[in-house]
Amino acid sequence: PEMFALIFRDAFTFKAAGGGLLGGLVSQSMMLGIKRGLYSNEAGQGSAPNAAAAADVKHPVSQGMIQMLGVFVDTIIVCSCTAFIVLLAQLPAKEGLDGIQLTQAALESHVGAWGQHFLAVVLFMFAFSSIIGNYAYAESNIQFLNNNKTVLNLFRLAVLGFVYFGSVSHAQIVWDMGDLTMGVMALINLVAITLLVKWVRLLLKDYTVKVKLGKEPEFKLSEHPVLKRKIKTDIW
Repeated sequence: PEMFALIFRDAFTFKAAGGGLLGGLVSQSMMLGIKRGLYSNEAGQGSAPNAAAAADVKHPVSQGMIQMLGVFVDTIIVCSCTAFIVLLAQLPAKEGLDGIQLTQAALESHVGAWGQHFLAVVLFMFAFSSIIGNYAYAESNIQFLNNNKTVLNLFRLAVLGFVYFGSVSHAQIVWDMGDLTMGVMALINLVAITLLVKWVRLLLKDYTVKVKLGKEPEFKLSEHPVLKRKIKTDIW
């Protein structure tokens, strides 16, 4: 009986309630931050490598470093600047603003009414360029998997349909669908990354050794016969 009494007594104390509340708030904040961060930097999703693979560099690790720097700049600098704009505006909580409306209101409080319109134009450009960029990624992947004109045309129709659906649907539905699809992308890509870890280590070791020797890092596939047998010769 004493054991059960202890369980119920400690479960309903202010300490337990406060701990549960704090834990819930922290977990919710982390979850929202991770989900929205993925939209910002695309880290771990497997989409950015489509652009990185087209870069003309002497060593793949060099481009990997650039990609890592991009995540830092985007998340730590750009997103932090947005947060500072909102926090410094000190908008009343009762206004009930969130998302882009909150950012627009904050910018308006700093620079005037034109800030709202400026941000709307910038947002349109970001959205339009994101659609075009991600479509280009997807089309190149579809052509690689199945270079069939019918399949490609069906995909184009699907893209137009989703663009229309996203523009007329409730924002929360769009966010939820985006979270789901991007989560699936990340899950698939993380499995692929895990399988490629040994080759990443090989490339990083090659890069590090050449840097320590004072040489400009240049990757030569002929120096790694095991890797050479694994990939097509036209890749590098």
